[in-house]
Amino acid sequence: MSASLPLEAYALIGDCRGAALVSTRGGIDWLVTPHFDSGACFSALLGEEKDGAWRVGPVDQSARVSRGYRGDTLILETMFATAQGTARLTDAMLIAGERPRHIVRLLEGLDGELEFETRFLPRFDYGSSLPWLQEIDGAIIAIAGPDGLVLRTSIALERHERLYEARFHVRAGERIPFVLTWFPSHLAPPTAIDLDVELTKTQAWWAEWSSRCTYQGPYREAVMRSALTLKALSFEPTGAIVAAPTTSLPETLGGVRNWDYRYCWLRDATFTMAALLNAGFRDEAEAFTAWLTRAIAGDPAELQVLYGLSGERRLPEHELDWLAGYEQSRPVRVGNAAYAQFQLDVYGEVVSALALAVHMGMQTHEAFWEMLLGIVDFVAAHWDNIPDKGMWEMRGAPRHFVYSKVMSWVAIDSAIKLVEAGVFSGPVDQWHLLRDRMSAQILERGFDAAQGAFVQSYGATHLDASLLRIVQTGFLPPSDPRISGTVTAIERELVRYPFVKRYDEEALPAVDKLPSGDGAFLACSFWLCDAYVLMGEREKGHALFKHLLSLRNDVGLLSEEYDLERGRLVGNFPQAFSHLALINSAYLLAHADGEAQPVRGYAPQESTDATG
Repeated sequence: MSASLPLEAYALIGDCRGAALVSTRGGIDWLVTPHFDSGACFSALLGEEKDGAWRVGPVDQSARVSRGYRGDTLILETMFATAQGTARLTDAMLIAGERPRHIVRLLEGLDGELEFETRFLPRFDYGSSLPWLQEIDGAIIAIAGPDGLVLRTSIALERHERLYEARFHVRAGERIPFVLTWFPSHLAPPTAIDLDVELTKTQAWWAEWSSRCTYQGPYREAVMRSALTLKALSFEPTGAIVAAPTTSLPETLGGVRNWDYRYCWLRDATFTMAALLNAGFRDEAEAFTAWLTRAIAGDPAELQVLYGLSGERRLPEHELDWLAGYEQSRPVRVGNAAYAQFQLDVYGEVVSALALAVHMGMQTHEAFWEMLLGIVDFVAAHWDNIPDKGMWEMRGAPRHFVYSKVMSWVAIDSAIKLVEAGVFSGPVDQWHLLRDRMSAQILERGFDAAQGAFVQSYGATHLDASLLRIVQTGFLPPSDPRISGTVTAIERELVRYPFVKRYDEEALPAVDKLPSGDGAFLACSFWLCDAYVLMGEREKGHALFKHLLSLRNDVGLLSEEYDLERGRLVGNFPQAFSHLALINSAYLLAHADGEAQPVRGYAPQESTDATG
């Protein structure tokens, strides 16, 4: 049977190394462990139950369901209720160091009596490897290749070929534990753990972490849940933060825009830094900065768009043809070919993020400054002579994207400010002249006077939502009519309130070389909110932000995009970029009301008028 449920039906659990998605039916339909980029143990989300799944849920499919996280933690509690009784299922991945990795599920009867079932179908390597199954000392052990799973529970499970299942009743006061543990298959299965003790430790770990959040203004619940989501998407050993814990959840149902997001994008660098610092999580910001500097070390000409969890550079893309795809959306891809693209904007994002790290007093070393100067020198030499693929990773011919040019300007502008602050040495007079030359070219070739707006690329007339971010860079002051004109044009051409399309893909087949049907990219709506606030239209900003909050599912999660026709979340889930944008918009709104001082991404302390 198909395992697909709307993305709104899923909640995230994780251990800062891997992650799982748990549905309202009590099914774990996606599990990547021990690391985010590992071959999934449960892949039903991208196919069918036979591709790997584990359900603990009521037999009565009409049972009422309510759920939420336990306080400011990543421990999920799901309540199932029928006329016969009520039970609670608690799900968590334990914070347990490097290995082994544990998922605990605790079913508790609260009232009356309910009939439950469990179905356990382990499948390794995205459903392609049927494991060798055995039972030892009451535990079920599954092994295939490098992976091993051991399942322990207090109820008796029956084996039917490669499936274990059971039907059982849970009564008021009863507690039925399930512990699933991943381990390297060349080692002996790990011994049993004390579920209650370990769950208490994990709850305390999350509670201590979330207590460091410094934000106490409006929208705190949304900010806190987004911060918890970002922490769950962090790879603690290296400080990396993945874009999402999933692959190939389609941007359009039934479409081919299905990408693997279990990697780390440099484009998110400044937003990541800003969100972590805005929320008070300096340790994570420092860890991310350390990952960033290690990942990009080397020749600036070889700077990539994205890297692996430890800074891996080769992320070859291939298709898993045995999986039917989420709601028949094929192909299912692993790896991401965008790693080989040249995207000029990331140079500005990186320099801005590193400058922000310096501004916040993070420790640096001599190699840091050499690397920063190398990146700035590369931008100075190539900003106007190399077209690129743009921030949306177009798969058509390279172009001179306006946002990329503005971010090149940001790289030089950030370097100038570091020198003028006395923390960096460089040819600042030369850079001043270069910055002026860049400004002049962007304003001449990237602005369409007929529309009164910046356009997607030099010589084009099409708009692009990335242009909303210009107001945050300081390239022009928010009061400049070219800023308001761009916002007005985007409202007219790309907005179906509260949604903002990235660009008109139907009008640009030669640019992205993919079929039309892209959803509304949720981060773009937050950028529109930011533009309103910076332009002084605070009420519009608040109204839009509140509308965007209503799009979150019942446990506060957002995906990458939104399907306007079907009215549902689409794209990889949950999406770091959406939650980063949420945090930063909330802080900007709080700042606008005089209640907080946000870290405003790559915006300088005072806007630099690009007209000089």
